Amino acid sequence: MPTVKNFWIIALIILTGTSCTEYNKILKEKDLNKKYEAAVKYYNEGECHKAMPLLEELQGPTRGSAISEDVQYYFAMNQLCIKDYYMAGYFLKAFAKNYSRHPKAEECLFQSAYCSYQLSPDYTLDQTDTHNAIDDFQYFLDRYPNSTLKDTANVLISILNAKLERKDFENAKLYVKTERFKAASIALKQFITKYPSSQYREECQYLIVKSNYLLAMGSIDSKKLERFRGTIESYITFANSYPESIWLKEAQTFFDKSTKQVEKLTQASL
Repeated sequence: MPTVKNFWIIALIILTGTSCTEYNKILKEKDLNKKYEAAVKYYNEGECHKAMPLLEELQGPTRGSAISEDVQYYFAMNQLCIKDYYMAGYFLKAFAKNYSRHPKAEECLFQSAYCSYQLSPDYTLDQTDTHNAIDDFQYFLDRYPNSTLKDTANVLISILNAKLERKDFENAKLYVKTERFKAASIALKQFITKYPSSQYREECQYLIVKSNYLLAMGSIDSKKLERFRGTIESYITFANSYPESIWLKEAQTFFDKSTKQVEKLTQASL
């Protein structure tokens, strides 16, 4: 006598076999409308790998027919469903361009930009895809300025911009880590100019003080006075902007030592 466990195993085998048989019938179906309806059904149920062969097969035979544009739409969206972001981005953008008056054109252009967003890598890697994603979202906003998706697009642009900001900040910090203090001071100042409201601004200004001090310490005698004075100036800017900073104490040390060096160097020049 079969157990409950065996019953469910047998039932699963029967259902799986039935499902495979039904899918094979659909693959062999000659009626394009029935095949299209089945593909849409699989797509809506999240069975996109089943929908893909059907939609691929429908590409040529339905071209110019009443369902042609919808086939192209589901084919593009199905690429997104299986997370093939390169192909999805290409076909979604092509759909939005080729069928600009289609009700789904706006959605496709947004989803194309979203694919670029998904391809944007970690900030430590090359950011070409991040720039492309920003451009794609901006193009979408220019094309559909009143879209209900504009807020989402702007949020995603902000996330992408934050990644670029982090990348630039870490690149500037790298000069400090590698003890290239003159380049560090320049790069950090350029970062603040580029991102005046950056969340990294406080640390950036502290690192400018540190870089200026260490640069002065390692300079030839003829440049020390000028560079220690530069350290003092950068400290005053930092301390005035961030009087409660966690880096203030260390920056104060650089300031005190620089002040003594300026006094010493000034007296020596008299």
